[in-house]
Amino acid sequence: MATRKKSLLKVIILGDSSVGKTSLMNQYVNKRFSNQYKATIGADFLTKEIVVDDRVVTMQIWDTAGQERFQSLGVAFYRGADCCVLVYDVTVPTTFKNLDSWRDEFLIQASPRNPEQFPFVVLGNKVDLETRPMPNRRAQQWCQSKNDIPYFETSAKEGVNVELAFQTIAKNALAQEVGRDEIYNHFPDQIRLDGDRNNRNRNSDNCQC
Repeated sequence: MATRKKSLLKVIILGDSSVGKTSLMNQYVNKRFSNQYKATIGADFLTKEIVVDDRVVTMQIWDTAGQERFQSLGVAFYRGADCCVLVYDVTVPTTFKNLDSWRDEFLIQASPRNPEQFPFVVLGNKVDLETRPMPNRRAQQWCQSKNDIPYFETSAKEGVNVELAFQTIAKNALAQEVGRDEIYNHFPDQIRLDGDRNNRNRNSDNCQC
């Protein structure tokens, strides 16, 4: 039996304070939800091992603080990310409006090789609540305008679409990691270096010194 390839994927969750970033992470990894709100200080992470396309994947999911005074602490955690999850609260329109700034901030701090193709996923959380002033078509249109970002409406409390969303996150993150590996594994300069060495050897053999 062939040994499955293993990968470590770094996923960053961003969004305003109290949109449910920690709850989504805990629901996905631990299948648990708590009504008690506790603000994330700086950043925290959980890991979960899954199988994607016959590859064993360890997802390292980073939950960063949404409060402005802690945002600078998250800069170091952006680097090396394979996917970024943008979360907003469907009952609070301002949290959706702020997705632009969260996306821009990530691209500035993470400095991905190809910003236009970097995988994002948007989660509109708290669909279990009755009050919903913002129609989902606005979020869908925004995602389409940003290179067709995958969009899911979720409930961390009831587990709605959480598993499906993170499966998409894992697949997109894996594609990003594989693409990055292919870039790093192809160095045409190696061929030129070998050729230069051969040329030097030939020149040494022909030397009339």
